[in-house]
Amino acid sequence: MNDEVVKHVAAPPLAPTHWDEGGSKARGLAQFVSFAIGNDQYGVDIMAVREIKVFSDITHLPKQPDYVRGVLNLRGVVIPIVDLRCRFDQGLTDATLLHVIIIVQVGNRQVGLLADRVLDIVSFDRAKVQPVPQVSQSKVEHFLSGVVTTENSMMALIDLPSLVSATPIECEAAAT
Repeated sequence: MNDEVVKHVAAPPLAPTHWDEGGSKARGLAQFVSFAIGNDQYGVDIMAVREIKVFSDITHLPKQPDYVRGVLNLRGVVIPIVDLRCRFDQGLTDATLLHVIIIVQVGNRQVGLLADRVLDIVSFDRAKVQPVPQVSQSKVEHFLSGVVTTENSMMALIDLPSLVSATPIECEAAAT
């Protein structure tokens, strides 16, 4: 049996959805898995997270964008691994056993997100999500669905469909 540590994230049920007087859904409670890339905090919807595992060897494939670090065979399913540091145009991650891979469901496929570390499960009212400020022509803004201020920090929320389908960004040659 493999000795690597695997955490299965059981998604707790979302809070009951409330309906306003007009019959439309109120925004309600959101739960996100927060993680770090350097000193920056990001989050993905807990309902998309299937598993969190310690970084392990991956198989590199030729002619892939720099941010696709390779693939991982997870119980018979081949999963592409996206280096988030690279995807966010911050150079390649020098991955070690201290890094994590967050397996997420995007549409009908699974994708692994390479991050520095998982932080926590964060709950907040969806109404508190603010739009991403448009201060520059940053490519990274297209990968974010909003930002939210939690107790002591600000977390950028990742738009998973945009992250895995947008035009490739070439990473800096040097790993950070």
